[in-house]
This record gives sequence, structure tokens and C-alpha cells, in this order.
Amino acid sequence: MKYVGMYTQVRRNNMLSVLLLLLFPCIMLGMIWVFLALVNYFGNGYYNEYGEVVHQLDAETVNYYFVSSVPYVLVGVGVWFVIAYFANSSMVRNATGARPLERRENPRVYNIVENLCMTCNMDMPKINVVDDPQLNAFASGIDKNSYTVTVTTGLLHLLNDDELEGVIAHELTHIRNRDTRLLITSIIFVGIVSTIMSLVVRMMYNMMWFGGGGRSRDNEKNNGLGIVVVLLIGAVCCAIAYFFTLLTRFAISRKREYMADAGGAELCGNPRALASALRKISGNPGLSHVNRDDIAQLFIIHPQGFSQGMMSFFSSLFSTHPDTEKRIEILEQF
Repeated sequence: MKYVGMYTQVRRNNMLSVLLLLLFPCIMLGMIWVFLALVNYFGNGYYNEYGEVVHQLDAETVNYYFVSSVPYVLVGVGVWFVIAYFANSSMVRNATGARPLERRENPRVYNIVENLCMTCNMDMPKINVVDDPQLNAFASGIDKNSYTVTVTTGLLHLLNDDELEGVIAHELTHIRNRDTRLLITSIIFVGIVSTIMSLVVRMMYNMMWFGGGGRSRDNEKNNGLGIVVVLLIGAVCCAIAYFFTLLTRFAISRKREYMADAGGAELCGNPRALASALRKISGNPGLSHVNRDDIAQLFIIHPQGFSQGMMSFFSSLFSTHPDTEKRIEILEQF
């Protein structure tokens, strides 16, 4: 299989990384404006002559508070992103339970990685392993100091040398194409929004169950109800922001797997070995203990992408990976 367009893919991923960096703060700021507008709208109600509640939006007040909040939001998101960006290796390692693989522990893997890296003239990444009988592999990292290829012990035991070489070549292509940098950026942004959403929901839960504190005066009840309404609006805005960040992630995910298959097949020189490896992995994809879908999008096969019936349609619609059978079919044509 002739792999073409690698440099085009690299440029595309670099451009999307920049676009994502710009788009995410816009989404955050947009949701903050919506939040302030909703709070202002529902908080400015009055009764008309017919006794009906009328709400109105004071756009000038909303814009004033929005402009005042912009610097704090940008600084907060920026600091959070910088910390997560440089701690991405430990973040992925802790989420998957990976550990460094020593050469003396498995020289077979090191020999395969070294040979492939010399073939494509790239720096050798770090090698990690997850002690898990299930089958999977993934690449991660944002630069040559953090680039890592991770495999499971189950994968090492089941695949022969040619199949393992195909899988590792696939992951090295992700690194060469800058896919990992783009996906790590996406993971960080989705994590920021999901964390904020979780905090808002938790605050709303605590206010609903513990906010009253046993006091029963009418004004205190009204204040508590008002806070719950504000938090509810905040939760809705966070959910909308989270949905849009998921859309940005889905938009950049699928094509990269076909490109990595093509590049991996060319690098190892054996497309059918990679196809055979994908077929074996699809029978028992891991990692079952990783309950974060943003991390699972790094895997060579998404472990939760095998639903039946109507759920299969929605799973394929929002899946970060293309259909495995289609990937295998394409590889076996060569």
C-alpha cells in the first residue's frame, strides 16, 4: 500500500490544533455570555397590569459583566491548559495504569520499535506497557520528549512479530502525523469542560439537599430557590459547551485512523499483518478499567465501539474510530 499525503496530514493536524486552541476559548466565552444573559433575563421579571410575569433582557448589563469576566476566564483556562499540556504524559499514564517497559524485560518490542524508527528516520519514543490481558495499543505525547507507544501484555502475548510490527508502525505513524498532539489538546479541553460541568452539578445537588439548613423563612427559601435556578442554568450551559467540544473532537478523529493504517502498512511493508492484528484485537479490545472515553479515543480500536441494533447506529454516528471491518478490508486489498 502506497502511503501518500503524510506532510499534508501533518499540516492539517497542525492547523486543526491551532484552530482548536482558538475555538475552545470562543466556546467557553460564548457559554458564559449565555449564562449571564439567562440569569439576567429570568432575574429581571416583573408583573404587568394583568398580573402576568414579564421577563426582559438588559443587554447592556449582560455585556458589562461579560467583558469584566473575560480576562479571568482566559487566564484561568490558560493556566489550566498549560499545566495539563505539560503533565499530559502522567495524565495518560495514570488513567490507563501504564508503566515504563524496560529493554531487559522485553527486548523483542525494543528491537521492533528501533528498526521501524530507523526505517522512517524518527527519534525513538518511550515504550510503556499496561499489565492487562486485553488487547490494545496507543500512542501519546506532544513532543519528542513525551512521545510514547503503549501496548498491553495481552497484545504482546497474542500477536506474532509481524503483527506486532504492524501495530507499532501504526502507532508511530500517529506520532509522525502529529495526531497525538491534536488528540491530547482535545482531551485537555474536553476535560476542562467536563470538570466545570461536574462542579456546577455538584453545587446544584448540595444546594438542593443541604442549602436550606433547616431554616424556613420565606426570603431564605426564595434565595435558595434563586441560587438553584442559577446553578441549573449553569449546568445547562456547561452541557451545551461540552456537546460542542465533543463535536470538535469527533470532527478530527476518524480519518486519522485510515491514515495511520496506510502509513503503518507502508512502514512495516506488510499490510496483511496489520489487518490480521486488527482482527485479533477486535475480538478482545481493552482496556476495560479505563472509563474515560476521551482517553479511549487514543486506542488503536475503541473498546466501547461494539453495540448492536439501534445502539450500533448511534455508536457509529458518534464514534471516534471508523469501522474495524472496513479498515481490515482496505488493508487486505493490498
